[in-house]
Amino acid sequence: MPRRRRTRTLAGTLTATLLALAAATAGAGQAAAADTNNTKNPGFESGLANWTCSGGSGTTVSSPVHGGSAALKATPAGQDNARCTQTVAVKPNSTYTLSAWVQGGYAYLGATGTGTTDVSTWTPDSSSWKQLSTTFTTGSSTTSVTVYTHGWYGQAAYYADDVSVYGPDGGGGGDDPQPTIPAAPSGVSVTGTSSSSVSLAWNTVSGATGYNVYRNGTKVTAVTGTSATVTGLAAATSYSFQVTATNAAGESAKSATVTGRTTTSPGGGGGTVPKHAVTGYWQNFNNGATVQKLSDVQSQYDIIAVAFADATTTPGAVTFTLDSAGLGGYTVDQFKADVKAKQAAGKKVIISVGGERGAVSVNDSASATNFANSVYSLMQTYGFDGVDIDLENGLNATYMTQALRSLSAKAGPSLVLTMAPQTIDMQSTSNTYFQTALNVKDILTVVNMQYYNSGSMLGCDGKVYSQGSVDFLTALACIQLEGGLSPSQVGLGLPASARGAGSGYVSPSVVNNALDCLTKGTGCGSFKPSRTYPELRGAMTWSTNWDAAAGNAWSGAVGAHVHALP
Repeated sequence: MPRRRRTRTLAGTLTATLLALAAATAGAGQAAAADTNNTKNPGFESGLANWTCSGGSGTTVSSPVHGGSAALKATPAGQDNARCTQTVAVKPNSTYTLSAWVQGGYAYLGATGTGTTDVSTWTPDSSSWKQLSTTFTTGSSTTSVTVYTHGWYGQAAYYADDVSVYGPDGGGGGDDPQPTIPAAPSGVSVTGTSSSSVSLAWNTVSGATGYNVYRNGTKVTAVTGTSATVTGLAAATSYSFQVTATNAAGESAKSATVTGRTTTSPGGGGGTVPKHAVTGYWQNFNNGATVQKLSDVQSQYDIIAVAFADATTTPGAVTFTLDSAGLGGYTVDQFKADVKAKQAAGKKVIISVGGERGAVSVNDSASATNFANSVYSLMQTYGFDGVDIDLENGLNATYMTQALRSLSAKAGPSLVLTMAPQTIDMQSTSNTYFQTALNVKDILTVVNMQYYNSGSMLGCDGKVYSQGSVDFLTALACIQLEGGLSPSQVGLGLPASARGAGSGYVSPSVVNNALDCLTKGTGCGSFKPSRTYPELRGAMTWSTNWDAAAGNAWSGAVGAHVHALP
């Protein structure tokens, strides 16, 4: 099949999970003195006793573990999301705190049959143990609930350990002690800065279900993971930060103080990319869209991403082969000349790595070096201005960061670096894609998230929004804008026509309304951001070819609108 953007519909179970998460209310107080963990075999020390896993998806392992000597490993396969359940005895009209430690692929934790509002919570993939926690209240006749964990279709295995349902003794649970106030976090450090933000990280605290971050003595945010980005800061200013750990028993003492100083100007690379820019993917293959030479690409596009580079047999390395036959005899010499002509016209031409089938693995130092060397070689051979990271099959934040910094050292400050993550990849700053973007923020040009093929997702206000609306675009962009990226590093990625993606196409007028909402506060739907972002970079589309097939309707409307932004 010809390659195109991945069609990954995260509807159905994911949508239901998100709706339940958004609807859950915080009705729980602190655990009472008589509270106990009502879960049996909570640490999987007795194998899968008292647990049932769908489709034989679960097993116990000795590594990694959070506590004790064993943990659950559950592997999604096909249409099975590796759901593991236990029926837990509870008391009616009582409040319980449900928590578990998870690691690995996407992990979900929830409870059903509560007699009131069923609850759930989840996290994207995590390379270290992370605690999920939520609360529920039982109904007047509820004597048992079903506690579950599960992963996500097509994703990596997840690990779970130390599951707990703290609350009044239901008569059938374990004898785990009630939680105690956790210790103060250690290892607090500044991991990144921009002109308006400081990023922090710290060590996991045993027994903690969350963390509070204090700036100059005032609490500014609360998170469940071991990192946070504090935004809205003044440029070239020093701030002091402390972190506390929390759980049902209370809040720890404050950590040691660390100081972070914001930079004098917004980060980002890209040389002479316009303040407001339009990115378009150019197809190096024929999949039914209009076949174009690079010289045919519409003038509205400021950044042209050549799709795609291909993996080689050398780990991490990529190459590029022009599909001359599929493009009507287009020669390499013509292509190189067209790259130069576009650059002479003020455009940037970059090579995109990834796509639906672009399985490029950068997961150690050697492959990171191979990636940087091979991309730089393509830049020298074809004249590319930079690279686009469009990996839809996994990304290692540590080694991709190493690769991109190595590439930047070779290419210099004119390097154009863009990314095109899927919506699920940017739901949380703990996600590896988001981490990578923040890690390279000082050399990053723009992140053009794909607002398509994704189903419903959470916005920055905790509400669920369905793709195809102004709210979906603005509420999801808000996560990036408030999560540490500069507005100049955020773009909206949409299909150029209904044929360009499996779902998520919206008319150019909807894209323009979203751009106006974010930059000027006009044209919004029900979601209205708390502030405007006039430096927003712009928009992206898949693809220039599908745009041409639709009479250039997308670039004609959205391109002109982006370039007219203040």
